[in-house]
Parts: sequence; structure tokens; C-alpha cells
Amino acid sequence: MIKEIIDKKRLGFCLSNEELSSIFMGYMNGEVADYQMSSLLMAICINGMSEEEVFHLTDIFIQSGDTLDFSHVPGVKVDKHSTGGIGDKTTLVIVPVVASLGVPVIKMSGRGLGYTGGTIDKLESISGFRTNLTNEEVGEAVSKVGAVITGQTANLVPLDQMIYALRDVTATVSSIPLIAVSIMSKKIAAGADKILLDVKYGKGALVATYEEAEQLAILMQKIGKQYHREVRYVISNMDHPLGNNIGNGLEVEEAVQTLRGEVNGHFYDLCVELASHMVSMAKDISYDEAVLLVEEVIKSGKAYEKFREIVINQGGDLTSIQISSNIYPVYSEQNGTIKDIDALEIGKLSLSLGAGRCEKSDPIDYGVGVVLCKNIGDDVQKGDLLMRLYIHNDDFEVNQSTFEIN
Repeated sequence: MIKEIIDKKRLGFCLSNEELSSIFMGYMNGEVADYQMSSLLMAICINGMSEEEVFHLTDIFIQSGDTLDFSHVPGVKVDKHSTGGIGDKTTLVIVPVVASLGVPVIKMSGRGLGYTGGTIDKLESISGFRTNLTNEEVGEAVSKVGAVITGQTANLVPLDQMIYALRDVTATVSSIPLIAVSIMSKKIAAGADKILLDVKYGKGALVATYEEAEQLAILMQKIGKQYHREVRYVISNMDHPLGNNIGNGLEVEEAVQTLRGEVNGHFYDLCVELASHMVSMAKDISYDEAVLLVEEVIKSGKAYEKFREIVINQGGDLTSIQISSNIYPVYSEQNGTIKDIDALEIGKLSLSLGAGRCEKSDPIDYGVGVVLCKNIGDDVQKGDLLMRLYIHNDDFEVNQSTFEIN
């Protein structure tokens, strides 16, 4: 039976709900081998899935574990998901901004597998910060301070955790249907009323082109409609790092600076855009009205104070962020103008310093990373500081082609 299902998808045919359930739940229960599921995932990656298959598989994923219910928490709960990228620390800014405007935010995030850590890794660079809250503690936290950021429970869509681990080692991570199922099954199971998606494309993203990002976003929006959830999306470019700080503790530091209104630029603008969509959805007001509210709570310091509340409530000490004191400066070897900063190369450099992990079991170094000192369009002279590397050893190589200088 399993062989026939795999062969059917290999030939480009659609699988029924029963066939999908048989093989995916069989894999979860240990009745389907890794090599068999790997073959099916590759067939899906090559031949795609119909919308009906995607809807069925999303439901199978959701039903594989717990579904959370926070209907007892007053207000419209809006969740946000980013498909990720180099320097993406938007959650650290958006959650306190939105919560400071009276919108409850229950954010369940994950760890990173790749060039830099995930949101949970970033937060764990704050001394004492707890990211493994129980469902009861989540409810208490959002009732007390209006927001919580925690790791996903072990039984929230456990099938996705198994399938993602296999996708990661079988070159099937970039499958648009599988990405959509993975993201939306977790968002639906986590009990959000409304969902905002930040779908990225480019060198440092899961998908390469704007067209692919739009295809993914529209598919996830359709999944949301099946579950009567309003879903909005923003498509953003990930050819260049998001912000200037890449690395776990360093990204927390930049998020704090942003919440204090001390930095601007593309990262600030994207945070305002995403937070404004969330506030617009939750309060049923126009996007333009929401922008004014968002900018005001940043300017007034209310958003930063809300972040402090969240950190303290989860046991963290914001005055103690792990950042290495061993700094290695990188200087320009020529005169010219910065034409490009390659997000992928910056990500690889960050990984080589220890800020990310190649395997889920790898340890992560919270204190290392990269701080960019020049941005695209800046003029530089030979000897100007391009970036600072926060390191724990000198065993690495810096590729000057990370910066394109003409």
C-alpha cells in the first residue's frame, strides 16, 4: 500500500485524504520507514500538491497533537509568523509594540536550524529568560502583562517536527506546499484568532523569488480561510540582512535599540508595517490609523517598557544579555561605494562563528555574531570599518566579497 501511494505521487497524481493520512500517520506511528517518507517528500517537492491535498495534509498535521484554546483571554488574539531570514528579529519588537496597544499576543516560536538562532535562541541570550512555559503559565502571563513569547509545546503538531527534521536532511525544505502546511498547521493549532504572515524571498530566504513568495502567501491565506481565520501577508526582500546585528544576543540588543526609538531604516520600517497590520486586524481599524498608534508607542517609550515587563515576567534580566567581549574589526581593503551586502554570506559567517547550528542537537553560542557598520549606498575609504565580529576564537576566515564595493 505504501509503495503504491509513493508511486502514485511520483507519477504526478493527487493523493486522497485516506492515502495521505495512511502514510503520514503511519510515519508518525513508526509504521513507515524514513526512506519511504523521504521518497514521498521528494515526489511532492518535484510534482507539487493540489490545494485539496494541502488542506487535507494541514488537517492531518493539526490532528496529530494538541490544539490550544485561549478563548478565555479577552480580546482578539493576532499571531504573526515570519518565514525567517538573516537578522530577522522582528518578533522581539512587534510583540511588545502590539501588546502596549492593548492587543493580547500569545507568540509561540521555535529554535533556529541554519545560519542564526530562532526567536527562542535569541531570547535565551537574556540571562534567566524562561522559554518553556506550560499552557497554564502562558495564560497567566498574557493575562498579567498582555503578551508572552514561549517555545512550542512538544505535543503541538508533533508530526510537523518529525517531517521537518526529515525534510532538512533530504533537500525538500523548499517545497511550497510543505512549507505552507508546516507553518499553518502550527498557527491554527496554537489558537490564533487572526494571523499575519511575513513571507520573505531572496538569497537569505526559503524561496528565491517574489513570485514564489506570493504563491506561498496566497496558499497559506487559503488554508486560513478553510479554518475561518483572517490571514494577511506582507512580502519582504531577504537579499540583504535585516538590520545591522546578526547573532542572538546582538539581535536582542538591536531590538532594544529599536524599541527605544534609537535606530531607523529598513528594519524599523518593516517592524512598523507588521505591527500596524496586527493592530489593524485586532482593533478593526484602518492600516493608516494603526501606523500612527504604533509609531506613538515607540516614540513614547511604552513599547520598550512593555518589553521589559515581558522579560521580567518570564524571569529574564534585560541588563544581562550574552554578548562576547572579544571583538574582531574588519576594515575595507579599497575605496568605493557599498553596492550590495550578501545576506547569505553574512549568514554563513555568523554560522562559522557559532551563532547557528547545523544539526538540531548542536550547541549554540549566544554571544557571537556580526555587526554591520556600513550599509548599501555608503561611501567607504580604504581602512574604514566595515563590520565588527563578536567571536570566542580566532579560527575563522572573512570573505571580503560579503560586501560588494565599486
